Amino acid sequence: MNTDIGSFQSLMEITLYNDTKVGDLFSPQYILDIGQSIIGAVLILFAGYVFAGWLSRRIKKVALRYDRLDDTMFSFLANILRYAVMALTILVVLNSFGVETTSFIAVIGAAGLAIGLALQGTLSNVAAGVMIVLFKPMKIGDFIEVDGVMGTIKDITLNYTELTDLSNVQVIVPNANVWGNILINYSANKTRRAEWVFGVSYNADLKKAEETIRAVLMSDPRSMLEPAPFLEVNNLGDFSVDFLARVWVSSEDYFTYQAEMKRKVKVALDEAGVDIPFPTTTIIQQK
Repeated sequence: MNTDIGSFQSLMEITLYNDTKVGDLFSPQYILDIGQSIIGAVLILFAGYVFAGWLSRRIKKVALRYDRLDDTMFSFLANILRYAVMALTILVVLNSFGVETTSFIAVIGAAGLAIGLALQGTLSNVAAGVMIVLFKPMKIGDFIEVDGVMGTIKDITLNYTELTDLSNVQVIVPNANVWGNILINYSANKTRRAEWVFGVSYNADLKKAEETIRAVLMSDPRSMLEPAPFLEVNNLGDFSVDFLARVWVSSEDYFTYQAEMKRKVKVALDEAGVDIPFPTTTIIQQK
């Protein structure tokens, strides 16, 4: 019994750090101090988290308030500052527990190479994100096609680009895939050229067909007169005479405009009595 008591007392007298003994860990004062430190750390973390989110939102709102400012650049900057504030908050919390932050930073620096090798994919995404912001091949709000995905850009962060596709589904594309692939930006230019091929029967009046198609296309207020529209016979197919039509239109109207014109031209040709052919097969029966 005495031996057990002596061993326990010896255990309590062991010094851990800064003259703190094992027995001190169970003292009411030490427990109170630790509790206060934990509560303080939680409050600091919460305050840092709230401030980081507030700062990020404020920076993004500045870009939205002034048209001349680049939304993509400010969104990217907001994300960087948010992570920086959170990192600083963590260092403050560690310092409140008596951890030497200078030594901690030195350890992080020494481990940087290993971390970099382990996170090559993540770092490449960050590097690609920086290149996207610097060279600006796209911006928030643009309609693009990249890495097999087509959609509107909602956000560009340090690691990924967020798109909303034509079905209103969120799509996340790593920045490395955006920067390392062919990028088609449908919003880069203010105007686009819509193109259609309209086939009519070989027996049709070509002049009448051309006038009908031209009247439908140019009667739409979205059709531009400059650059001049193009409408000519382009191909003599197996079943039809094909007219190639090209009209310039605003980029934001392109998709709806192109789809609507197909229907309107079909209806107009039917009303004008111009036949639109379709493949047929003639079967000859031998007696």
